[in-house]
Amino acid sequence: MALFQLSTGDDTTLSPEALREENRRLRKVCQALMSRVESGSGADGAPYAAFERSVLLAEQVKERTDALHRALDELGEANAHLQAAKADADAANLSKTKFLAAVSHDLLQPLNAARLFVSALESHSLPEASTTLVGHVGRSLKDVEGLLGTLVDISRLDAGVLHADKAPFAVSTLLDALAEEYRQVAAVRGLSLHYVPSHVMVESDLALLARVVRNFLSNAVRYTEHGHVLLGCRRRPEGVEIMVGDTGPGIAEQQREAIFLEFQRAPDAQRHHSRGLGLGLAIVDRISTMLDQPVTLASRSGHGSLFSITVPYASSRVALSQTSPEQGGALGDDDPGSPLAECVVWVIDDDEAIIDGMQALLGGWGCRVRAAATASALEATCDGETPDVLLVDYHLGDHRETGLALAARLRRRYPGLAVVVITANHDAQLSRSAREAGMHCLLKPLKPMRLRMLLVSLLTKRER
Repeated sequence: MALFQLSTGDDTTLSPEALREENRRLRKVCQALMSRVESGSGADGAPYAAFERSVLLAEQVKERTDALHRALDELGEANAHLQAAKADADAANLSKTKFLAAVSHDLLQPLNAARLFVSALESHSLPEASTTLVGHVGRSLKDVEGLLGTLVDISRLDAGVLHADKAPFAVSTLLDALAEEYRQVAAVRGLSLHYVPSHVMVESDLALLARVVRNFLSNAVRYTEHGHVLLGCRRRPEGVEIMVGDTGPGIAEQQREAIFLEFQRAPDAQRHHSRGLGLGLAIVDRISTMLDQPVTLASRSGHGSLFSITVPYASSRVALSQTSPEQGGALGDDDPGSPLAECVVWVIDDDEAIIDGMQALLGGWGCRVRAAATASALEATCDGETPDVLLVDYHLGDHRETGLALAARLRRRYPGLAVVVITANHDAQLSRSAREAGMHCLLKPLKPMRLRMLLVSLLTKRER
């Protein structure tokens, strides 16, 4: 039997018996070492037990970590689905607001024609019963205009398609027309309107600022049962504070922030027959933020309210803004001294209802009106007569030049021609382009009083 040999470090060859003996000796040494280690481990028990507990704890940590990772993965998937659903909802909402903003021209066009016809009727001598009916129709159309205009405005703001076009102008350019308009509205409610005029120059977006002040005035008239409404300005170091005050019921302190939220209406709105949507002051708040022109509210329950917006002073004066609309605004339609008497006004619009409405309205003011869908049709029937003012719609069909381009072409032929571009497009670039070209821009639905006062201003300036 061959011997199993083991080579050691000193080249000593061990027999199997010696190897077994050495193994037994090493086992004893190991047991002795283990006994010594265990005896020094304290009262908590053997280190193996601690090791086993550590292994068990590590396995539990691993299981819980794996469960946490699975939960996080599931949460991530749910969040991804939620974000996708939110993106779809945002896209649908943006599509809706862009659609409403885009079709505003088609929505406002028939309303604009109806307002023109009613305004023309109001200037005629009618039987008392008919006058009452025309007044009811006019107020109903104003309500529709207000509701539709509010929806379109909030949609434009939400869609981000409405931008400010700031320019210098005399504050009287805005407030004189609003005072004349709301003096009549207040009178219907048995209220008086006190107006303190000012000719200070400010810098803002005229159309957007008008929207703000108009909301102030509408609310003041709507919620004031007795007394008066105040419209005026106060000079501040940072700008002109345009104020609208009333002697109405006032606003409780706990409601003063809520009324600027969407779809919030006064608690007694039904008692005042309010047909609003609760969006007026929400629009005011957004426009104020866009313009960076702060709105303030001071009120005391039972003692009225005072809304205001602070507009910065203009850094420079613009000749286009040096107008005084009130100089002829109060003249009667048949007053021979009115600048509107016998003035020649050209109207270009591709909507026959608008043309008929403009002819009726302007003719009632004493103007000599020529209206057509194209400039060539007007010139063919004018008998060489030179126009004083051109009223032109901005949208003249998909394949035709814009009202701005047409007006510029006619101005080269008739130097000094005053131009008013009428549009439902609130694009800041459009109003800026009109202003830079020395033209005026009015938005639809057209406010007859605003148009009248602008025409008086343009013709008075032309006569100087």
